[in-house]
Amino acid sequence: MLPSCQTQGKNKGSDDERQKIVATAPLVKDTIYYRKFVCQIHARRQINIRAMQSGYLEAIRIKEGQFVKMGEELFKVIPTIYEAKYAADKADVLLAQIEYDNTKKLYDAQTRVVSQRELLEYGAKLAKAKAKLQLSEAELKFTTITAPFDGIIDRFYEQQGSLIQEGDNLTCLTDNSVMWVYFNVPEARYLDYMAELGPPQNDQEDYETRLKTFLSALNRQSQIELVLANGSTFPQTGRISAIEAKFNNETGNVAFRADFPNPNRLLRHGETGKLLIKQTLHNAIVIPVRATFQILDKRYVYVIGEDHVVRQREVAVQHEMDDIFIIKKGLDAKDKIVLDGVQQVRDGDKLEEFEFRKPEEVLGHQKFHAE
Repeated sequence: MLPSCQTQGKNKGSDDERQKIVATAPLVKDTIYYRKFVCQIHARRQINIRAMQSGYLEAIRIKEGQFVKMGEELFKVIPTIYEAKYAADKADVLLAQIEYDNTKKLYDAQTRVVSQRELLEYGAKLAKAKAKLQLSEAELKFTTITAPFDGIIDRFYEQQGSLIQEGDNLTCLTDNSVMWVYFNVPEARYLDYMAELGPPQNDQEDYETRLKTFLSALNRQSQIELVLANGSTFPQTGRISAIEAKFNNETGNVAFRADFPNPNRLLRHGETGKLLIKQTLHNAIVIPVRATFQILDKRYVYVIGEDHVVRQREVAVQHEMDDIFIIKKGLDAKDKIVLDGVQQVRDGDKLEEFEFRKPEEVLGHQKFHAE
């Protein structure tokens, strides 16, 4: 019989503990709210360096992974054939010039030994020779391949001494001074952003003007941070600068782009990470998620009146962060709400006794701390 009595005692204690109601109040304070997005990191510019002429790859002036400056020589194709062609075309120009000058003298003479037609023919011949020389000069320049902008050299796809053809890929050049970080925003959130922007001020306000206004406001109100694969935060902050033109029908997302300066070249093309958009919400009303319950698509809390009678009240959630809600409407700092024991009370119940905990204490033990 004794074990049975002990069991009953334990059950009774559990029932008493289960019936204990804990209440708290909303906390009103400035709160840092953040949204987190998986992102892909791209270089601002990345191009393939290709051969512009056929021939033997005579010299490679740089190394894989090297940083190069705009105009710096990268590769040299044996120019012998092109040098000879350039010399021949240059000689043709000199000859055509002499012929034209002589013909012009004869035409300008009082006797008019040659006709105007002959003069025009020699003039056209000279122009053709000059154009051919310009082409040869360009072809000769193409045998020396230089960097079109500052950047980092990728691996080599051809080695010194290789016979290459016009258009062959030699390497890749990447400008990672500024990185473009792409992240996907759900359609609902995108529409919220647009709603915050508001309607056009007038019929003359075009899309570009509204987009510029929106991005400027978003960057002014937010801090854009990048969390790298190892969990560290990139030291530079970014700015959102572009929104893609269309949604992905499979995911329902649209891509945004944030630009991050990369002065130390830490970020490389192809990396991944997480992008954080942090915003400060002034005088935000914060409550724990566990103080709420859901019926269909609506959220409710139990508010304890001065007469200790519990009333069910609908609340509008502005933001959710881990285990806290930021309330848009439905509560204020003076309200007392049921925190623990939500499942044990009903609308209209009168609480004989309950424990009240300060909101600072309650939120201090949450996973997310309202900063």
